[in-house]
Amino acid sequence: MSMINKEIGNFSVQAFQDGAFKKVEKEDVLGKWGIFFFYPADFTFVCPTELEDLADKYEEFKAANCEIYAVSCDTHFVHKAWHDVSERIKKIKYPMLADPTHEISRDFEVYIEADGMAERGSFIVNPEGKIVA
Repeated sequence: MSMINKEIGNFSVQAFQDGAFKKVEKEDVLGKWGIFFFYPADFTFVCPTELEDLADKYEEFKAANCEIYAVSCDTHFVHKAWHDVSERIKKIKYPMLADPTHEISRDFEVYIEADGMAERGSFIVNPEGKIVA
């Protein structure tokens, strides 16, 4: 099933950003472009390079009125722990969304039930909250 033009569902999750925990909801996403980058889990080996690449370009995304959201099924506490110990992950200034209830990963159809984690996936969401790529 195509996800193009699907409106993202309502969500309210904890995130780690700028050394603090904060709540992020669908309403926070609306009004600007969004990149949702799903990855299986913190402390994995491929994800840090991809997340670092996004971190290196973050200012350019922000200048284009676009927010980046990294999403895994880990908790916000695990995001903080990874951020504290990894030189690559310390570069991240964008929100790392915690999805331990799989609310967001199920909505974006990337949740792997048998594994309890999300598969890799990148989505572009327009300012109206619809997936466009």
